Amino acid sequence: MNANRLRTALTMLGIIIGITSVVMMLAVGESAKKFISKELEILGSNLLIISPGANRTQGVRARTGTAPSLSFEDAAALNELPSLNGAAAALQGFFQITSGSDNSNNSVLGVTPEMFKVRNWKIETGSYFSDSDIRAAAKTVIIGKKVADQFFYKADPLGQFLRIDNVPFQVTGVLQGEGRSFDGGDIGDLVLVPITAARANLIRSPFPRNVHYVIAQGKSDKAMKDAETDIKEMLRDRHRIKAEQEDDFRLENLASIAEAGAKISTGLAALLGAIGAISLVVGGIGIMNIMLVSVTERTREIGIRMAIGAKPRDVLLQFLTEAVVICLVGGMIGVLLASAGAAAITSTGKIEVEIGMQAIIIACAFSSFVGIFFGFYPARRASRLLPVDCLRYE
Repeated sequence: MNANRLRTALTMLGIIIGITSVVMMLAVGESAKKFISKELEILGSNLLIISPGANRTQGVRARTGTAPSLSFEDAAALNELPSLNGAAAALQGFFQITSGSDNSNNSVLGVTPEMFKVRNWKIETGSYFSDSDIRAAAKTVIIGKKVADQFFYKADPLGQFLRIDNVPFQVTGVLQGEGRSFDGGDIGDLVLVPITAARANLIRSPFPRNVHYVIAQGKSDKAMKDAETDIKEMLRDRHRIKAEQEDDFRLENLASIAEAGAKISTGLAALLGAIGAISLVVGGIGIMNIMLVSVTERTREIGIRMAIGAKPRDVLLQFLTEAVVICLVGGMIGVLLASAGAAAITSTGKIEVEIGMQAIIIACAFSSFVGIFFGFYPARRASRLLPVDCLRYE
């Protein structure tokens, strides 16, 4: 191997490419799963989004949300369902927010205290809304970290005032963390006010008891279907919908969306890993060819070894060891290249890719298997050569 370095390096190349591909794809697939889990944790686990249905005009369905079919009372009733951890109503509007000379246009949510539990929102500083804030329609506001940095950079926002649609609201809390919400927004950009204060001061409607949507949280992944059934049955009963009539609301399961995303990422990683495995097979075939050439070139060497006492199993072990060493060294180089690739992807800040110990173990085991599988035939052929034939081979 040392005497034929170029040939050895070229033999390793297929293994290096294959192992790099397999390890990278395994790492990307695992990172995608972690990313989805993290996003789902930010959204809140086991979430169900209930939105109003659509009006019909002359048989034509209008856009979703045009029928005022959900109310505060619906959310309160859903809280009593045994299959749910809770349900929270929300109002949403888009308003100009000002503080001093700074201003921006932001989405503002009117929420209840249950929303923080359902959405898994944590307060970094300050306090949550209380039931008394809801009853009094208190003009208080909880903001995300980005909003706090924008309006109160390097200053304590607690106790300060934000004017929302020219109505003053006092900051009583700052949310923890950042990340995408199910509506496409960022948690750091959230502006939350008590739902009653939103109705009284910001989002006026001819239907004062109606809400824009309700978010419910199921008790477990396995019970989500039961939760969906319970919600539909309760809302149909409360809204007096007959059996032949359609629902006047829509129900979406965020967990199923995340699960579909996880399946897609797993399938994609498996497909790309299979492509990498094909590279390994091609590399293995290259090893077999080179080993066969090596056996032919070293026929006299094999004959001399057997003449002075080497047994067939010694020759078999020698050539098999060479094949395994080539694959293991190639596998190690492949792991190093994959680690460098993962570090390069992580440095972009788009997604964090980590090479786990499991991927390294799989890579080493697979490369050893390739060496044994594709190196066995040439090694076996070498061990079956007759010493007399080997010694007179030109």
